[in-house]
Amino acid sequence: MARIEKVKYLVIGNSAGGIGATEAIREVDRQGSLVIISDEPYPAYSRPLISGHLAEGYPVERMLYRSADFYEKNNIRTFLGRKVERLQLDEHTVGLGGRERIGWERLLLATGGVPIIPQVEGIGMRGVFTFTTLEDAKAIDLFLKESVRVREARAVVIGGGLIGVSVAEALAKREVGVTIVEMKERILNTILDEEASAIAEKAISQSGIKVLIGHSVAEVNDNSTRMGITDSVTLDDGSRIPCELVIVAIGVLPRIELVADDGMMMNRGIVVDRHMATSSPNVYACGDVAEAYDFVYGGNRLTPIWPNAYIGGRVAGFNMAGVPTEYQGGTAMNSLKYFGLDIVSAGMVSPPDDSYEVLSSEDDITYRRVILKDGLVVGMVFVGNIEKSGIVFGLMKNRVNVDGFKQTLVASNFGLASLPEEIWRSQLEMPLSASVPVVTPAGQSDEETTMGE
Repeated sequence: MARIEKVKYLVIGNSAGGIGATEAIREVDRQGSLVIISDEPYPAYSRPLISGHLAEGYPVERMLYRSADFYEKNNIRTFLGRKVERLQLDEHTVGLGGRERIGWERLLLATGGVPIIPQVEGIGMRGVFTFTTLEDAKAIDLFLKESVRVREARAVVIGGGLIGVSVAEALAKREVGVTIVEMKERILNTILDEEASAIAEKAISQSGIKVLIGHSVAEVNDNSTRMGITDSVTLDDGSRIPCELVIVAIGVLPRIELVADDGMMMNRGIVVDRHMATSSPNVYACGDVAEAYDFVYGGNRLTPIWPNAYIGGRVAGFNMAGVPTEYQGGTAMNSLKYFGLDIVSAGMVSPPDDSYEVLSSEDDITYRRVILKDGLVVGMVFVGNIEKSGIVFGLMKNRVNVDGFKQTLVASNFGLASLPEEIWRSQLEMPLSASVPVVTPAGQSDEETTMGE
């Protein structure tokens, strides 16, 4: 019979959500046994910095999300590079392969997401990669060094979203010729409106990257003399693009396989309440795997971004440690810099009907767009000069009625002084001037906050 080690707190996942939870637990309970399991072999690192690793060779030490002695200082036992083979909710145990099992009193699922892989012929060839983990970045780097002459290398990136644009920029910095293939009619379409997307596409194209919209990859091809190694892709219109690398970047799915058949309440992800608790007793979830409260939409949604994962993890951790804590809600928010272009977006950027009011303005240095519903800010996009975007985000987060001064929100001279005195005075304890929340690794500042758990 297998020996079962029992612990008070078990966290599956070692990224933003898992770290947020363990920090919260240790603020309350310094002694309770605490274990983290992760199938990645590294200490917690900042996922947004994997593009820096590919582009400029950032060492793991520069990417760490917490100091190297974080686990030791917080009395956390780790099982890194180990995969949970089986989770038994009724028995409160997990199996790590072989006969090794761990029992738990309280469990957090911070398992993140997995890349979506299209059903395309040839997608399993050598030279095809995803780009969501440090291992992905390392694999692409090794392929460039060993299999192709970098300055002659060509890559096709399938997907023009956040991950696709990120890897495209990293490859361009390595002097790889890059083509982005996006099946929809514009890039970054989930976080930007049409005007902002056009601005971003122009900046990307001016950097030498080719952008093809309204197309998809139908097949990945190899060369008759290099069987099984990528040679080109065929698009849906029959045309071919020569390439040595293909990067699949069409999105991620919540990693729910551990509980898919256990009766836990799920939609696209694991449904949690305002305490980040699942429908199973003593089981919590956060990050990319969880559907948590979105204050813009007024219901549970997937919001797979770094800050929400960390905050949700902290809420889960406090509740696991016996301190009732409510998640105030997050929403989609992105702060990033691609090709020298600063972009901030949050909430709803493309309203579904005419009941929403859209304000926008543009000058030589900034494009601004603010979405309103019943006097409340429910969405925003800033491109270029993003300095004042944090004020608008604060108004949105704090649910401030802006009817009396809404036109100033997109004015070129907008600032705190543009707000009525009673509003900025009443918000002194929740500063509206704070920037869009960014969770950064120890000693680093992330350029983007888009990759969650």
